[in-house]
Amino acid sequence: MPSIRKPASAKTIPITFARMVGEVRACTLCSAHLPLGPRPIFQLNPAATILIAGQAPGKKAHESGIPFNDPSGDRLRNWMGIDRDTFYDDKRIAILPMGLCFPGTAAGGDLPPRPECAAQWRQRLLDSLPNIRLTLIIGSYAMDWHAQTGKKQSVTEVVKAWRKRWPTMLPLPHPSPRNQRWLRNNPWFEQEVIPVLREGVAQLIN
Repeated sequence: MPSIRKPASAKTIPITFARMVGEVRACTLCSAHLPLGPRPIFQLNPAATILIAGQAPGKKAHESGIPFNDPSGDRLRNWMGIDRDTFYDDKRIAILPMGLCFPGTAAGGDLPPRPECAAQWRQRLLDSLPNIRLTLIIGSYAMDWHAQTGKKQSVTEVVKAWRKRWPTMLPLPHPSPRNQRWLRNNPWFEQEVIPVLREGVAQLIN
């Protein structure tokens, strides 16, 4: 299996980065469409070596201001083989969803991430993370952006082809409890992918 190269330590966070993060946290671009109002939730540091590219914060994350602060996060941390302290160490792990604010709910789950976020901020924020060596892409919207799937493939098809993108990228199904049926119907994921994911994460954070 290919190894993941560990980068040198990043320098002190530049003022321009801190200013940009402040601008993003104050963003109200799509506030008219957000039932609970704007609250951009993400975790960034130029030193981070792992990027988690998700969909959008859930309601519990919105309430706490902490990304993946819910059962989905518990499962994701288990998949990665790390504890909460490591997960929320921004010098190791960056978390940048496609939509930065909770989009609201519809029948069967949360609404899709608002598209304004990616258009306005995403590339600028990604460009500020020079040390990323592994990107975990979660859900179809993140897969379309990072893996350029064009939404022509199902999440299952993209995840099954994970070897094509490893070791710099790994597509994952959403860790939500609502996805229990998918995990049950695709036992190969936890048998084949999770051990590789844990090994790759360990290489980058230890």
